[in-house]
Amino acid sequence: MNVSFFASRTITFYMARMFLVRFAAVLAALVIVLMALDLLGESGDILAHPGNGDAQLWLYVTLRTPQIIARFLPFAALLATLITFVTLNQNSEIISMKAAGISAHQILAPLVVASLGVAIVSFVFNERVVARATATLSAWQDADYGPIPRDRGIVGNVWVRDGDDLIHAVTARGRGSKAALDTVTIYDRDGGRLIAIVEGRQAVQAAGGWRIADATIFDVSKGVTGKIPAFDFAKGVTPDRFTLASVEPAARSLLQLRTAIADLDAAGRPTGPLRAGLWHKLSGPLSAVLMPLLAAVAAFGLARSGHLFIRAVIGMALGFAYFVADNFALAMGNLGAYPPMLAAWAPFLLFLLIGETVLIRTEE
Repeated sequence: MNVSFFASRTITFYMARMFLVRFAAVLAALVIVLMALDLLGESGDILAHPGNGDAQLWLYVTLRTPQIIARFLPFAALLATLITFVTLNQNSEIISMKAAGISAHQILAPLVVASLGVAIVSFVFNERVVARATATLSAWQDADYGPIPRDRGIVGNVWVRDGDDLIHAVTARGRGSKAALDTVTIYDRDGGRLIAIVEGRQAVQAAGGWRIADATIFDVSKGVTGKIPAFDFAKGVTPDRFTLASVEPAARSLLQLRTAIADLDAAGRPTGPLRAGLWHKLSGPLSAVLMPLLAAVAAFGLARSGHLFIRAVIGMALGFAYFVADNFALAMGNLGAYPPMLAAWAPFLLFLLIGETVLIRTEE
């Protein structure tokens, strides 16, 4: 009996190549169709901004496509695995391999290794391309598809509450003592009643708080607008309240997200949802490795028995059940109901055990 990890060099390369070709074709088809549908929904908003045209539509496509690839890459791996196994089963190649003494795990091994390569490429792609594209697209959408801020470290549309007062900044940039706010509006309130509205072009840190030079103040009770040389506000409010007001894990690389979590920890702010997103940056790409195992039910059984379609449906159902469980666990992690590591890794480990159990009990 052959007890090696791979059945043979020829079978390994044959099955891995078959899977990768189908994976690339399925992923390309999904991206083209979904990008076209997404563009139809967003083109109106993009063209609504004065001066936008075809160039901005293509810019949106270049920024949105990496997000679609990252999201639907595991789905493409699942469908490619099912197509590969159904093809091999219909051509009686699986039967021939088993007749030659090749085990079910050895039949799956080439696809698992190929999908591991896909997972590694997916992780690098997410870190180098998707995070930057997501950050840029978010900034562009916050500007209503207007000019994109050049500084990628800019946080847009920031709201911070200081007691009863509300502070809004169009952008917050920099870190630590170099942080600054642009186009600032302070809603001075007392017991929920609006007292005054203060506006300024820029706010910088001063005297343990923030200061606006050449501010404009509107007195609500008098209904008059005046100018003041300086206005101090938000005493004791640290810069991270503005620069990290809205940390989106998808818009940051692994190292950037770790830095943001460390800054928030130092400021005493909760970081559970961000830690779940951090761990999911590792478990998410690895979901591609699960797809051959979950879709393996379509590889075995006689094609002429008439149950091949049912087996393919079962394999697809297992794959989609994993995605549902993964999204549910991540949502529970964001709400704080699950610990971050459990939210990111529990669905992966659960369906790994389910797939192995089904494979061993039915084929081994």
